[in-house]
Amino acid sequence: MQGPPFTPPGRTAGSRSSIGSVARELAGLFKLRIGLAVTLSAVAGMATVPGPVPEAWRIAVVAAAVLLASSSAGAFNQIAERDLDARMRRTRGRPFVTGRYAVGPLWYGVIVGLLAVGVGAAALALNGLAALNVFLGAFVYGVVYTLWLKRRTWWNIVVGGLAGSFAVLAGATALDAGPTPAGLALAVVLFLWTPPHFWSLATVLKDDYAAAGVPMLPAVVGERRAARAILLNTALLVVASLVPFALGLGPVYLACAVLGGSLFLWRAWVLTRDPSRANAMRCFLASLVQLVLVLAGTMLGGWLGA
Repeated sequence: MQGPPFTPPGRTAGSRSSIGSVARELAGLFKLRIGLAVTLSAVAGMATVPGPVPEAWRIAVVAAAVLLASSSAGAFNQIAERDLDARMRRTRGRPFVTGRYAVGPLWYGVIVGLLAVGVGAAALALNGLAALNVFLGAFVYGVVYTLWLKRRTWWNIVVGGLAGSFAVLAGATALDAGPTPAGLALAVVLFLWTPPHFWSLATVLKDDYAAAGVPMLPAVVGERRAARAILLNTALLVVASLVPFALGLGPVYLACAVLGGSLFLWRAWVLTRDPSRANAMRCFLASLVQLVLVLAGTMLGGWLGA
């Protein structure tokens, strides 16, 4: 049974809905799916530090800090891009576009508050370096990618990939030590993963990005050239994903990296042969499988010695 209708803070007058629908709306607004992937990356970063599994509270602080900072950046992204979202079929129903949520001091306060709590928790419970990495991850996505690059250059998502790298480094520095070589290598893997992952999705949504005037690579150079770029970047990613094994992660990590990398590389190659939207979506999904396997393999290899 759905809860009673109500108007949550920040909604415009007359926009009433059930608790469940508002929860789904807020999950989209804060981009929690992206946030959970970034959070998992941070936890995996902790596993690159030699030693036993960290205390549960320390893992919880890292996860909460990164998720709060990521949510802050996600909400800011939706406010800053509401004019672009209005020109894209996929995003024109977002609440800041339709006016269901009113842009104003309340939402800016929520965004700043989430970031402050996330960074502050990392600083107080962990250390300053971890807190800095939490902040930099949100800053890269919210400011560097959203405000500075997305509307100007197809390099937007290349540089934007640093957001995931800083999440890994936040976890890798949460144990009162600088990032290990394996932690730095995993941060490079996240950096290289983001462009082919997002360009695959951007190929599916090329017309939307073109209509909005956003210079995503497939909208700039076309599907066929973008597919070749995806294949090249995926090949670099697969090679880089083997480095953590050479730096101490176990055979389970290697198996996960090889399996996920092979799937992603095969799908990228198929995309170059037939750069259709269906193949682009399959390549996008393969990128998600590859990421999950690499992060799971990192935690198994780092904490279980597998």
